[in-house]
Amino acid sequence: MSKILVIRLSAIGDVAMTVPVVQSFAVKYPQHQITVLSRPRMSSLFAGLPSNVSFMGIDLQNEYKGVAGLLKLCRMLEKEGYDCIADLHDVLRTKFIRGYFTLKRYKCAHIDKGRSEKKALVREKNKEFRQLKSSFQRYADVFGRLGMPVEISFNSIYGEEKGDISAFMAITGEKGCDKWIGIAPFATHAGKIYPPEEMEKVVGILSGRRDVKIFLFGGGKKEVDILSAWEGKYSGTVCVAGKLKMDSELALMSRLDVMVSMDSGNMHLASLTATPVISIWGATHPFAGFMGWKQEESNAVQLELPCRPCSVYGNKPCHRGDYACLQISPETITEKILNTIS
Repeated sequence: MSKILVIRLSAIGDVAMTVPVVQSFAVKYPQHQITVLSRPRMSSLFAGLPSNVSFMGIDLQNEYKGVAGLLKLCRMLEKEGYDCIADLHDVLRTKFIRGYFTLKRYKCAHIDKGRSEKKALVREKNKEFRQLKSSFQRYADVFGRLGMPVEISFNSIYGEEKGDISAFMAITGEKGCDKWIGIAPFATHAGKIYPPEEMEKVVGILSGRRDVKIFLFGGGKKEVDILSAWEGKYSGTVCVAGKLKMDSELALMSRLDVMVSMDSGNMHLASLTATPVISIWGATHPFAGFMGWKQEESNAVQLELPCRPCSVYGNKPCHRGDYACLQISPETITEKILNTIS
Protein backbone atom coordinates (compact mmCIF):
# COMPACT_ATOMS: atom_id res chain seq x y z
CA MET A 1 0.00 0.00 0.00
CA SER A 2 1.18 3.52 -0.83
CA LYS A 3 0.06 6.87 0.55
CA ILE A 4 -0.25 9.43 -2.23
CA LEU A 5 -0.63 13.18 -1.77
CA VAL A 6 -2.49 14.91 -4.62
CA ILE A 7 -2.20 18.71 -4.73
CA ARG A 8 -4.46 21.19 -6.55
CA LEU A 9 -4.99 24.52 -4.79
CA SER A 10 -6.65 26.77 -7.34
CA ALA A 11 -10.11 27.85 -8.53
CA ILE A 12 -13.15 25.62 -8.28
CA GLY A 13 -13.28 24.68 -11.97
CA ASP A 14 -9.67 23.47 -11.98
CA VAL A 15 -10.17 21.46 -8.79
CA ALA A 16 -13.44 20.00 -10.12
CA MET A 17 -11.57 18.72 -13.16
CA THR A 18 -9.35 16.58 -10.91
CA VAL A 19 -12.35 14.60 -9.61
CA PRO A 20 -12.83 12.23 -12.59
CA VAL A 21 -9.12 11.39 -12.52
CA VAL A 22 -8.84 10.93 -8.74
CA GLN A 23 -11.99 8.77 -8.68
CA SER A 24 -10.76 6.60 -11.55
CA PHE A 25 -7.36 6.22 -9.90
CA ALA A 26 -8.94 5.27 -6.57
CA VAL A 27 -11.08 2.60 -8.23
CA LYS A 28 -8.16 1.11 -10.16
CA TYR A 29 -5.81 1.12 -7.15
CA PRO A 30 -7.98 0.37 -4.10
CA GLN A 31 -4.88 -0.71 -2.16
CA HIS A 32 -3.52 2.85 -2.16
CA GLN A 33 -4.59 5.72 0.10
CA ILE A 34 -5.07 9.08 -1.64
CA THR A 35 -5.20 12.43 0.12
CA VAL A 36 -6.35 15.46 -1.88
CA LEU A 37 -4.85 18.72 -0.66
CA SER A 38 -6.84 21.83 -1.61
CA ARG A 39 -8.79 24.77 -0.22
CA PRO A 40 -11.36 23.87 2.46
CA ARG A 41 -14.43 24.84 0.39
CA MET A 42 -13.60 22.14 -2.18
CA SER A 43 -14.34 19.27 0.21
CA SER A 44 -17.85 18.64 -1.19
CA LEU A 45 -16.37 17.68 -4.56
CA PHE A 46 -14.65 14.65 -3.05
CA ALA A 47 -17.24 13.58 -0.47
CA GLY A 48 -18.75 10.82 -2.61
CA LEU A 49 -15.49 9.29 -3.84
CA PRO A 50 -14.26 5.81 -2.82
CA SER A 51 -13.23 5.22 0.79
CA ASN A 52 -9.53 5.27 -0.08
CA VAL A 53 -9.80 8.98 -0.93
CA SER A 54 -9.62 11.59 1.84
CA PHE A 55 -9.59 15.37 1.68
CA MET A 56 -7.36 17.86 3.49
CA GLY A 57 -8.33 21.53 3.39
CA ILE A 58 -5.63 24.10 4.14
CA ASP A 59 -5.80 27.83 4.88
CA LEU A 60 -3.23 29.51 2.64
CA GLN A 61 -4.28 33.02 3.65
CA ASN A 62 -3.47 32.67 7.34
CA GLU A 63 -2.01 29.52 8.86
CA TYR A 64 0.11 28.55 5.86
CA LYS A 65 0.74 31.98 4.37
CA GLY A 66 4.09 32.88 2.85
CA VAL A 67 7.36 30.95 2.87
CA ALA A 68 7.24 30.33 6.63
CA GLY A 69 3.71 29.02 6.32
CA LEU A 70 4.60 26.71 3.43
CA LEU A 71 7.56 25.35 5.38
CA LYS A 72 5.21 24.68 8.30
CA LEU A 73 2.82 22.93 5.90
CA CYS A 74 5.61 20.76 4.46
CA ARG A 75 6.71 19.65 7.92
CA MET A 76 3.13 18.79 8.82
CA LEU A 77 2.69 16.81 5.61
CA GLU A 78 5.98 14.99 6.16
CA LYS A 79 4.61 13.58 9.42
CA GLU A 80 1.73 11.99 7.50
CA GLY A 81 4.16 9.55 5.89
CA TYR A 82 3.31 9.95 2.20
CA ASP A 83 5.17 7.82 -0.31
CA CYS A 84 4.79 10.07 -3.33
CA ILE A 85 3.50 13.49 -4.37
CA ALA A 86 1.29 14.23 -7.40
CA ASP A 87 1.40 17.96 -8.11
CA LEU A 88 -1.57 18.75 -10.37
CA HIS A 89 -1.02 22.52 -10.14
CA ASP A 90 2.65 23.41 -10.78
CA VAL A 91 2.71 26.97 -9.43
CA LEU A 92 5.14 28.62 -7.00
CA ARG A 93 3.41 27.23 -3.89
CA THR A 94 3.29 23.66 -5.16
CA LYS A 95 6.80 23.87 -6.57
CA PHE A 96 7.98 24.82 -3.08
CA ILE A 97 6.17 21.82 -1.58
CA ARG A 98 7.42 19.54 -4.33
CA GLY A 99 10.97 20.82 -3.93
CA TYR A 100 10.90 20.18 -0.19
CA PHE A 101 9.91 16.56 -0.70
CA THR A 102 12.25 16.06 -3.67
CA LEU A 103 15.19 17.08 -1.47
CA LYS A 104 14.09 14.41 0.99
CA ARG A 105 14.06 11.85 -1.84
CA TYR A 106 10.30 11.43 -2.12
CA LYS A 107 8.94 10.36 -5.49
CA CYS A 108 7.29 13.42 -7.06
CA ALA A 109 5.62 14.15 -10.39
CA HIS A 110 3.93 17.28 -11.70
CA ILE A 111 1.57 18.34 -14.46
CA ASP A 112 2.79 19.49 -17.85
CA LYS A 113 0.36 22.33 -18.56
CA GLY A 114 1.44 22.67 -22.18
CA ARG A 115 2.12 26.36 -21.72
CA SER A 116 3.93 26.81 -25.04
CA GLU A 117 1.14 25.04 -26.96
CA LYS A 118 -1.50 27.21 -25.32
CA LYS A 119 0.51 30.34 -26.05
CA ALA A 120 0.62 29.35 -29.72
CA LEU A 121 -3.15 28.73 -29.69
CA VAL A 122 -4.05 32.20 -28.42
CA ARG A 123 -1.43 34.42 -30.04
CA GLU A 124 -2.76 37.18 -32.29
CA LYS A 125 -0.79 36.18 -35.38
CA ASN A 126 0.09 32.77 -36.81
CA LYS A 127 -2.10 30.82 -34.42
CA GLU A 128 -1.63 27.08 -34.15
CA PHE A 129 -5.35 26.35 -34.12
CA ARG A 130 -5.75 22.75 -33.00
CA GLN A 131 -7.21 20.66 -30.22
CA LEU A 132 -4.80 20.40 -27.30
CA LYS A 133 -4.68 17.66 -24.69
CA SER A 134 -7.46 17.99 -22.10
CA SER A 135 -6.70 18.93 -18.51
CA PHE A 136 -8.17 15.57 -17.50
CA GLN A 137 -5.53 13.74 -19.51
CA ARG A 138 -2.79 16.06 -18.25
CA TYR A 139 -3.81 15.16 -14.68
CA ALA A 140 -3.89 11.44 -15.52
CA ASP A 141 -0.40 11.70 -17.03
CA VAL A 142 0.97 12.77 -13.64
CA PHE A 143 -0.06 9.45 -12.11
CA GLY A 144 1.53 7.68 -15.09
CA ARG A 145 4.82 9.43 -14.30
CA LEU A 146 4.56 8.02 -10.78
CA GLY A 147 4.38 4.54 -12.30
CA MET A 148 0.63 4.15 -11.80
CA PRO A 149 -1.12 4.75 -15.14
CA VAL A 150 -4.86 5.31 -15.10
CA GLU A 151 -7.64 5.46 -17.67
CA ILE A 152 -10.49 7.81 -16.76
CA SER A 153 -13.70 5.85 -16.29
CA PHE A 154 -15.69 8.38 -14.24
CA ASN A 155 -19.39 8.99 -14.84
CA SER A 156 -20.80 11.05 -11.96
CA ILE A 157 -20.06 11.83 -8.32
CA TYR A 158 -23.39 10.11 -7.64
CA GLY A 159 -22.55 6.98 -9.63
CA GLU A 160 -25.68 5.87 -11.45
CA GLU A 161 -27.94 7.80 -9.05
CA LYS A 162 -28.93 11.46 -8.58
CA GLY A 163 -28.29 13.83 -5.68
CA ASP A 164 -30.53 13.88 -2.61
CA ILE A 165 -33.62 15.92 -3.52
CA SER A 166 -34.26 16.79 0.12
CA ALA A 167 -31.11 18.96 0.04
CA PHE A 168 -32.87 21.63 -2.04
CA MET A 169 -36.59 20.82 -2.29
CA ALA A 170 -37.57 23.54 0.16
CA ILE A 171 -36.38 26.06 -2.46
CA THR A 172 -37.24 24.27 -5.70
CA GLY A 173 -40.39 22.32 -4.88
CA GLU A 174 -41.23 18.99 -6.56
CA LYS A 175 -40.06 18.52 -10.13
CA GLY A 176 -43.14 16.87 -11.56
CA CYS A 177 -43.23 16.84 -15.36
CA ASP A 178 -41.43 20.16 -15.84
CA LYS A 179 -38.08 20.38 -17.58
CA TRP A 180 -35.54 21.91 -15.20
CA ILE A 181 -33.04 24.32 -16.76
CA GLY A 182 -30.07 25.72 -14.86
CA ILE A 183 -28.50 28.99 -15.97
CA ALA A 184 -25.15 30.20 -14.63
CA PRO A 185 -24.52 33.43 -16.55
CA PHE A 186 -21.33 34.66 -14.90
CA ALA A 187 -17.61 33.87 -14.90
CA THR A 188 -14.49 35.32 -13.32
CA HIS A 189 -13.24 37.21 -16.38
CA ALA A 190 -14.99 39.52 -18.85
CA GLY A 191 -13.83 37.52 -21.88
CA LYS A 192 -15.99 34.62 -20.72
CA ILE A 193 -19.21 36.44 -19.78
CA TYR A 194 -22.11 36.51 -22.21
CA PRO A 195 -23.70 39.98 -21.81
CA PRO A 196 -26.18 39.76 -18.90
CA GLU A 197 -28.80 41.82 -20.76
CA GLU A 198 -28.71 39.23 -23.56
CA MET A 199 -28.91 36.30 -21.15
CA GLU A 200 -31.91 37.99 -19.56
CA LYS A 201 -33.61 37.75 -22.96
CA VAL A 202 -32.96 34.00 -22.93
CA VAL A 203 -34.58 33.77 -19.49
CA GLY A 204 -37.51 35.84 -20.75
CA ILE A 205 -38.10 33.58 -23.75
CA LEU A 206 -37.91 30.40 -21.67
CA SER A 207 -40.12 31.74 -18.89
CA GLY A 208 -42.95 32.04 -21.38
CA ARG A 209 -43.14 28.25 -21.57
CA ARG A 210 -45.37 26.37 -19.14
CA ASP A 211 -43.31 23.18 -19.22
CA VAL A 212 -40.00 24.58 -17.89
CA LYS A 213 -38.61 25.83 -14.61
CA ILE A 214 -35.44 27.90 -14.56
CA PHE A 215 -32.85 27.93 -11.77
CA LEU A 216 -30.30 30.74 -11.62
CA PHE A 217 -26.81 30.01 -10.23
CA GLY A 218 -24.15 32.49 -9.18
CA GLY A 219 -22.23 33.92 -6.25
CA GLY A 220 -21.32 37.28 -4.76
CA LYS A 221 -23.63 40.17 -3.96
CA LYS A 222 -23.64 41.77 -7.41
CA GLU A 223 -24.53 38.52 -9.14
CA VAL A 224 -27.19 37.64 -6.57
CA ASP A 225 -28.78 41.08 -6.97
CA ILE A 226 -29.02 40.66 -10.76
CA LEU A 227 -30.37 37.11 -10.56
CA SER A 228 -32.86 38.02 -7.84
CA ALA A 229 -34.20 40.79 -10.07
CA TRP A 230 -34.71 38.25 -12.88
CA GLU A 231 -36.50 35.95 -10.46
CA GLY A 232 -38.94 38.72 -9.56
CA LYS A 233 -39.51 39.64 -13.19
CA TYR A 234 -39.98 36.25 -14.89
CA SER A 235 -42.42 33.51 -13.93
CA GLY A 236 -41.12 30.00 -13.34
CA THR A 237 -37.70 31.38 -12.42
CA VAL A 238 -35.94 30.65 -9.11
CA CYS A 239 -32.69 32.24 -7.95
CA VAL A 240 -30.71 29.67 -5.94
CA ALA A 241 -27.58 31.84 -5.80
CA GLY A 242 -26.52 32.38 -2.20
CA LYS A 243 -29.20 30.02 -0.89
CA LEU A 244 -27.50 26.63 -1.22
CA LYS A 245 -24.17 25.22 -0.11
CA MET A 246 -22.02 23.52 -2.72
CA ASP A 247 -23.16 19.98 -1.86
CA SER A 248 -26.80 21.03 -2.27
CA GLU A 249 -26.03 22.88 -5.52
CA LEU A 250 -24.40 19.72 -6.88
CA ALA A 251 -27.44 17.67 -5.88
CA LEU A 252 -29.72 20.14 -7.69
CA MET A 253 -27.49 20.15 -10.77
CA SER A 254 -27.80 16.38 -10.96
CA ARG A 255 -31.58 16.78 -11.29
CA LEU A 256 -31.45 19.35 -14.09
CA ASP A 257 -32.34 18.44 -17.65
CA VAL A 258 -29.70 20.87 -18.88
CA MET A 259 -27.29 23.46 -17.49
CA VAL A 260 -26.41 26.62 -19.42
CA SER A 261 -23.04 28.00 -18.40
CA MET A 262 -20.06 30.01 -19.49
CA ASP A 263 -16.60 28.42 -19.69
CA SER A 264 -16.63 28.52 -15.90
CA GLY A 265 -16.68 26.54 -12.68
CA ASN A 266 -20.39 25.82 -13.00
CA MET A 267 -19.77 24.04 -16.30
CA HIS A 268 -17.42 21.69 -14.49
CA LEU A 269 -19.65 21.24 -11.44
CA ALA A 270 -22.63 20.25 -13.59
CA SER A 271 -20.40 17.94 -15.62
CA LEU A 272 -19.49 16.06 -12.43
CA THR A 273 -23.17 15.17 -12.04
CA ALA A 274 -23.52 13.81 -15.62
CA THR A 275 -25.86 16.67 -16.56
CA PRO A 276 -25.61 17.92 -20.16
CA VAL A 277 -24.14 21.42 -20.33
CA ILE A 278 -24.65 24.02 -23.03
CA SER A 279 -21.49 26.07 -22.67
CA ILE A 280 -21.00 29.55 -24.12
CA TRP A 281 -17.48 30.45 -25.23
CA GLY A 282 -16.07 33.89 -26.01
CA ALA A 283 -12.39 34.76 -25.72
CA THR A 284 -11.54 31.19 -24.73
CA HIS A 285 -11.99 28.00 -26.76
CA PRO A 286 -12.54 24.28 -26.06
CA PHE A 287 -9.32 23.61 -27.97
CA ALA A 288 -7.35 24.72 -24.89
CA GLY A 289 -8.51 21.55 -23.15
CA PHE A 290 -11.01 22.86 -20.61
CA MET A 291 -14.28 21.44 -21.92
CA GLY A 292 -16.43 19.87 -19.18
CA TRP A 293 -16.10 16.14 -18.56
CA LYS A 294 -17.91 14.10 -21.24
CA GLN A 295 -19.65 17.17 -22.64
CA GLU A 296 -20.59 17.15 -26.30
CA GLU A 297 -18.62 19.46 -28.57
CA SER A 298 -21.88 20.22 -30.37
CA ASN A 299 -23.19 21.83 -27.17
CA ALA A 300 -20.43 24.45 -27.16
CA VAL A 301 -22.01 27.68 -28.45
CA GLN A 302 -19.37 29.85 -30.09
CA LEU A 303 -18.65 32.11 -33.04
CA GLU A 304 -15.79 31.16 -35.31
CA LEU A 305 -13.67 34.29 -35.62
CA PRO A 306 -10.05 34.52 -36.79
CA CYS A 307 -9.09 36.27 -33.54
CA ARG A 308 -10.43 33.42 -31.37
CA PRO A 309 -9.21 32.29 -28.98
CA CYS A 310 -7.29 35.30 -27.71
CA SER A 311 -6.91 34.07 -24.14
CA VAL A 312 -6.50 30.75 -22.34
CA TYR A 313 -8.41 31.92 -19.26
CA GLY A 314 -10.43 34.87 -20.58
CA ASN A 315 -8.42 37.42 -18.60
CA LYS A 316 -6.69 39.20 -21.50
CA PRO A 317 -8.13 42.39 -23.05
CA CYS A 318 -10.00 41.97 -26.33
CA HIS A 319 -7.75 42.67 -29.35
CA ARG A 320 -10.68 44.27 -31.19
CA GLY A 321 -12.10 46.05 -28.17
CA ASP A 322 -15.69 44.94 -28.79
CA TYR A 323 -15.84 41.27 -27.69
CA ALA A 324 -17.41 40.31 -31.01
CA CYS A 325 -16.94 36.69 -29.93
CA LEU A 326 -19.75 37.14 -27.40
CA GLN A 327 -22.22 38.73 -29.81
CA ILE A 328 -24.29 35.55 -30.00
CA SER A 329 -28.03 35.95 -30.44
CA PRO A 330 -30.29 34.91 -27.52
CA GLU A 331 -32.36 32.94 -30.04
CA THR A 332 -29.33 30.79 -30.91
CA ILE A 333 -28.85 29.86 -27.27
CA THR A 334 -32.57 29.32 -26.66
CA GLU A 335 -32.84 27.03 -29.66
CA LYS A 336 -29.93 24.95 -28.39
CA ILE A 337 -31.59 24.66 -24.96
CA LEU A 338 -34.95 23.61 -26.35
CA ASN A 339 -33.37 21.06 -28.69
CA THR A 340 -31.48 19.56 -25.76
CA ILE A 341 -34.44 19.22 -23.39
CA SER A 342 -36.67 17.80 -26.11
